Amino acid sequence: MAVINKNKKIFFAVFLTAAVFMAVFFIAGTTPVFGADSVDEYNEDIDLKKKAIDSIKEKIDQYNKQIKQKQSESLSLKNQLAILENEIKKNELDIERTSLEIEKLNLEISKLESEIVKTEKNIQNQKKYLAEYIRTININDKKSYLEVLLQKRSFSEFFDQVEYLYQMQNDVKNTLQKVTDLKATLQADKSEMEAKKTDNEKLIDELKEHRDNLDEKRFVKGELLVQSKQSEIQFKDLVYKLKLEEQQINAEITTLERKIRDELEKREAQEKFKGFGPAKFIWPVPSKYVTAYFHDPDYPYRYIFEHPAIDIRASQGTSVKAAESGYVARAKDAGMGYSYIMIIHNDGFSTVYGHVSKILVKEDQYVNKGDIIALSGGKPKTPGAGKLTSGPHLHFEVRSNGIPVNPLEYLP
Repeated sequence: MAVINKNKKIFFAVFLTAAVFMAVFFIAGTTPVFGADSVDEYNEDIDLKKKAIDSIKEKIDQYNKQIKQKQSESLSLKNQLAILENEIKKNELDIERTSLEIEKLNLEISKLESEIVKTEKNIQNQKKYLAEYIRTININDKKSYLEVLLQKRSFSEFFDQVEYLYQMQNDVKNTLQKVTDLKATLQADKSEMEAKKTDNEKLIDELKEHRDNLDEKRFVKGELLVQSKQSEIQFKDLVYKLKLEEQQINAEITTLERKIRDELEKREAQEKFKGFGPAKFIWPVPSKYVTAYFHDPDYPYRYIFEHPAIDIRASQGTSVKAAESGYVARAKDAGMGYSYIMIIHNDGFSTVYGHVSKILVKEDQYVNKGDIIALSGGKPKTPGAGKLTSGPHLHFEVRSNGIPVNPLEYLP
């Protein structure tokens, strides 16, 4: 009897085969078609963008070589203007390249979105196929052995259908695997799309940085032409005065720090100073966007001095916080000149906050990490900005035993 029941189920399954595959055919026939043409068009557009980007990169490399060549030559007004002009052209190409990269990335995102929709439809269709198969089996499983047997014309037909059944069972197994694979593909595509969206946001920030750099270079070039009066003699005199001013500021900071550390050692207040603990810095402004790096080769005033700090993007008037607890050694309000604050910390560290538009602390005062000490500045021809600035930002130095070090190595 058990053998009969087993054969009965086999016969029922065979009987259902045609109906199930007709249902599958119907489902497949109504599936929206995402043609290869659409994918090919995306790929063609992406390839065109990539070729354009590669072409621009080659031009940028040429300008970089010209800039390095000019930087290795002796300092002159003509040479410095040539460097700035090359940097301006390079920045213009950087803007064009980044814009194309954003367009390329948007095409890749659109392509992925199309593929995700296609995969989701495919998964639904495969699920319908399996559901139809199971539903039909459940309906026809109620038929008797005699009813099925009477429908067969010969044993040859029976064995053909049994073989067909086994093939169908394999197809069902393959379909289940296909659904699993499609789900994995879907998840991978969604993850890739999210990653590309994140990359897109970074490129938008990068584009803004290139535009800011372009504005900066144009401003510096314009100021150089005005201040030098397009005269080599005036230029050399200007460079001499600016270098002297920078050396005086650096000497003032170094000498003052050494002097105050010696005084603190003799004071009872040193116990309070030591109570601040090891120096662990925080970012002094909300933004962590660096517009000029420590010893940056692209720093616009590098022909005057090596940049001993990082410049952090900050709108004019942004609150500036003490990066670590310490003692205010200098709070210099230079009017329309270069205003800055220096704070001395434990472990031989000190920090300098430059181009501040308003000072909110006093010298010989202790501050805690995170206390607001100033408002940022840097906008040309505004209080505290000084001469060597091209836009709003915070100049932030970290010094170890009086020597400037890379702040990014000490910030979280």
